[in-house]
Amino acid sequence: MNILALIPARGGSKGIPRKNLAPLGGRPLIAWTIEAARAVQGLRVVVSTDDAEIAEVARGQGAEVPFMRPTELANDTASAIGVVEHAVASLDKTGWRAEGIIYLQPTSPFRGAPFVNDAVSLLRVGDCDTVVSVVPVPHAMTPTSLMRLTDGYLEHVAPAAERRFRRQEKPLLYARNGPAILALTRATLATGDLYGPRIKPLVMPTLESHDVDEPLDLTIAEALLPLVLARRASARE
Repeated sequence: MNILALIPARGGSKGIPRKNLAPLGGRPLIAWTIEAARAVQGLRVVVSTDDAEIAEVARGQGAEVPFMRPTELANDTASAIGVVEHAVASLDKTGWRAEGIIYLQPTSPFRGAPFVNDAVSLLRVGDCDTVVSVVPVPHAMTPTSLMRLTDGYLEHVAPAAERRFRRQEKPLLYARNGPAILALTRATLATGDLYGPRIKPLVMPTLESHDVDEPLDLTIAEALLPLVLARRASARE
């Protein structure tokens, strides 16, 4: 099963200008994701970008950039599925056919190789259409606890019969963590969606799920980096 590790990295990010090249731990942000993908056996690691500098940095980190992304797929309104479809079609033209895609956003720098490998393993088993990384939703943020403001007063979102205030009574729910990892089959992509009916969860810890979107997120990532590296070192022992 040919599996494409696709790393989307356009040049025109807004929250953090040139975000994909922003330094984290003395390395470009994108380098952390390329490293994680390259450490997983059997993946073809490709960066999809419209930016020549990002392409050069990506190649220097060991990723392939066999095509450039068109401008219309690199603006603020471009969809992830359009980026994936373009990459798959571009590689098809070279004679290499991706049967599975692992979509890895550079904004999740702490998602390490073991998590990517777990997603690949789940996809290879063949009993799912999509694998997505998630984190457990804090119990205080589940629908049974939420309130909304109406005419200046708070009201419960859930009807009275469904409200639960004790943590032990609340359902365990999950939220996508970016997602840091999105894996899907080619057959799923052919339906025009990234999510098929059979979705397997890949539960990740909160630390490794940190997402870099705004400048503060990057500052927090710098502070968290020693903890992430220490956890990785401990796992290898």
